[in-house]
Amino acid sequence: MAIPATQIRRGMVIVFEGQPCKVVEFRHHTPGNLRAMVQTKLRNIRTGTSFEHRFRSADTVDRASLEQHEMEYLYSDGSHHHFMNTENYEQVALSEDDLGDAAQWLTPGLKIQAEFYEGAPIGIDLPPSMELTVTQTEPSLKGATVSNVNKPATLENGVTITVPPFVNEGDRIRVDPSEGRYIERAK
Repeated sequence: MAIPATQIRRGMVIVFEGQPCKVVEFRHHTPGNLRAMVQTKLRNIRTGTSFEHRFRSADTVDRASLEQHEMEYLYSDGSHHHFMNTENYEQVALSEDDLGDAAQWLTPGLKIQAEFYEGAPIGIDLPPSMELTVTQTEPSLKGATVSNVNKPATLENGVTITVPPFVNEGDRIRVDPSEGRYIERAK
């Protein structure tokens, strides 16, 4: 599916010179009285190589046609993270590089959406929110409920995020894994 270069967005997968490439960064740029352009940083999904490319605003790019499958996280073996397709029970392994920042949020049984290009997995979409237990944080001070100074808290998966002062160890909280952000206490 062809789209104008001006519609390129971060995280999008495009076909560049016959190769699937993920858009890592993009910037619209109009230097002085010259024509507008889109400066991109692309990462070849097959080789992992990153490179920069400048598209003219009149250029069109092909979006890669991706399939999405629901996958369940099973386990990690040090070099790869193993998932099972919940429809046909096939297992696939993704490396740390394939997952990027998402790897730290994996917990056994977590269901995620995985993107496939020509039958091969290229990345995952985490759920919009996850419920996790706070395993370590400073105790809340009496009367500190008024203060809006957040404090660091370590979650059961080892990730440290910033939480409001009233959150205590053992609390279940809801977080946004894509931004590593506290949402609310879990009921």
